Amino acid sequence: MAGQPIRFERTFHVAAADIDDLGHVNNVVYLRWVQDVAAAHWESTTTPTERAGIGWVVLRHEIDYKHPAKPGDEVIARTWVGPPVAATFERHTEILRAADRRVLAQARSLWCPVNPKTGRVQRIDATLHDRFYTS
Repeated sequence: MAGQPIRFERTFHVAAADIDDLGHVNNVVYLRWVQDVAAAHWESTTTPTERAGIGWVVLRHEIDYKHPAKPGDEVIARTWVGPPVAATFERHTEILRAADRRVLAQARSLWCPVNPKTGRVQRIDATLHDRFYTS
């Protein structure tokens, strides 16, 4: 693993369906954004063949909510990977309000690569993981 993790961003618009009874974005929506930006980062960095041969399952999500997103907000989900440990890969995500770049939530997730046909855990080649880092 060389260099620093490459940060990947995707923008989301807060939809009316994202709002809960308290008038702000529901916690489940933040989790959806965490998963959606992780998938987009994976897709932007890998080939179709690589994606067909590796599936991912989440082992754990931890989310710290700092400030609420409100109706009409644009948010930026920023993600990057951490170092692998055995067959577990750490991924970090920040959710920011686009207008002022205020951090609304921070997440840490643990992902495990699996063979999509068998569902069994599989190892990731270090050169593939290194694509998510600067050289």
